Amino acid sequence: MAVHKIVKYPEPVLTTPAAPVTEFGTAELRQLIADMFETMYGANGVGLAAPQIALSRRITVIDCSVGEDTSQRHVLINPEIIAAEGEQDDEEGCLSVPGFRANVRRALRATARAQDVDGNPVEVTGEGLLARALQHEIDHLNGILFLSHLTALKRDLIKRKIKKLQKNGEW
Repeated sequence: MAVHKIVKYPEPVLTTPAAPVTEFGTAELRQLIADMFETMYGANGVGLAAPQIALSRRITVIDCSVGEDTSQRHVLINPEIIAAEGEQDDEEGCLSVPGFRANVRRALRATARAQDVDGNPVEVTGEGLLARALQHEIDHLNGILFLSHLTALKRDLIKRKIKKLQKNGEW
């Protein structure tokens, strides 16, 4: 298994909609998914989308237990949110925007339809953190970062801080 480098905002791959996966069940796809889980766990994340490792492919992995409970591992290929209800407002962060967290309003419950590694249809319904992770990761696949959900003031503040970090070679 290989741990990949997580790309940071403002890398263009993060703001570009990812390409659909058309080949399933391959050794390459299985290895990529294993690597994505390893990369996510190495960064203490609960979700990772392929664009975050510079691959424009509609693949995400999610594990709200951060590796503690294998039954909570989800692999979603070509996912889309098909149902969302309720509302939650909670702090969110992103492995591609390290060191920054902000409150984001999301649906309390969400259902995603996707395909598994073999191309079979799967549905995942989550509430709370899992619902948040589903929405956050599928946003990544659509080229949307959590920063887009913030007020213009908060978003600009974070972007200015990132520019300063870049200028100082710390980003």
